[in-house]
Amino acid sequence: MTQHFSQFVAGREIMHHEPSEHHAALHSFPVMKPSPHDLVNGSHPDHSIEAQSLAPIRTRTISPKATVRRLSLALQGGGSFGAFTWGVLDRLLDEDDLALDAVSGASAGAVNAVLLASGLAEGGRSGAKNRLERFWKRASEAAPRAQSGTALAIATRVLSPYQFNPFNVNPLKKLLAEEIDFDALRAKPSLRLLIGATRVRDGKLHVFREKDITLDMVLASACLPVIHHAVSIDGEVYWDGGYSANPPLIPLVCASQVSEALIVQIMPTAGAEMPTSSSEIVKRMEQITFNSSLIRDMDALAAMTKLSSADVGASRLSRKLQKLRLHHIAAETEYPLLSQSSALNLDWEFLLKLRTAGRLAADRWLSGKVPDRAN
Repeated sequence: MTQHFSQFVAGREIMHHEPSEHHAALHSFPVMKPSPHDLVNGSHPDHSIEAQSLAPIRTRTISPKATVRRLSLALQGGGSFGAFTWGVLDRLLDEDDLALDAVSGASAGAVNAVLLASGLAEGGRSGAKNRLERFWKRASEAAPRAQSGTALAIATRVLSPYQFNPFNVNPLKKLLAEEIDFDALRAKPSLRLLIGATRVRDGKLHVFREKDITLDMVLASACLPVIHHAVSIDGEVYWDGGYSANPPLIPLVCASQVSEALIVQIMPTAGAEMPTSSSEIVKRMEQITFNSSLIRDMDALAAMTKLSSADVGASRLSRKLQKLRLHHIAAETEYPLLSQSSALNLDWEFLLKLRTAGRLAADRWLSGKVPDRAN
């Protein structure tokens, strides 16, 4: 059973004219530049100047200005592992000299992205931090007991959601509707949003943008087809965005107006050498499936960047790729037991451990202690 966010709290058409992460990385990217917290100091005298008329001339002291670092985020989906991303965002929001430009996400990554954007729009940094914490707390409280989760896992192997869940009950819908004012978010988005969903009829990625975002679009991005009915939007039906882009990385690079992007990867790449039990096999299949698009897109970006260096005409995309600095945080690096954990686990103690790991990972990245790597 797929490890996606819609399990608990219960292709590729891009909306812009430029091309549309995935996974543990096979290529290296430019090393991070010096700390964004350096100050640019103004050099102005701090003493009075006397003129021949003896009348003092006013002087002005210019205070040093902090350099604002601008960053875009690509948030991977992976069920309750999304609490790690919550921790990363919580730590980034502590930085007053860090500004977010665009955020892409699929499944749990899409949920975190929309919570972040909504919180920022309505209450600034503290509002975003509070909204993320409140949502994850409520998700934990709404999670089914272990026995119910086991029964659901068995049911999904023999029945479709149209059989065992004919009324399409989805607790995530209620949670998001109560936490997010989508009308206000569309009217005054705090950042660029790219929410990925998979179009059922052709398997392509479809990216929903901030000016059009609705509750159904987020539910589509987090629609696990073995649990929920496909989500219909304007005559098209969608499944979880993790099947086509987890998260939408290339669309993010195209839409972003800044040169730095941070990938937050939460699905483990490491697994048992040779899983033999049914549950182990399913888990490993999911890890491979929901990381494959990230590997593909990171490979594609590496190739595109190499080709752009030979672009004599230097198109807009080529210039953007040449300046791109792609950073990467992997949950399994900070939380080694992740591959042995279940993305269905919404126990509050487990979520808090992941949140703490996410904050620590982001703190180390901000301090320059995490090397940029694509593998």
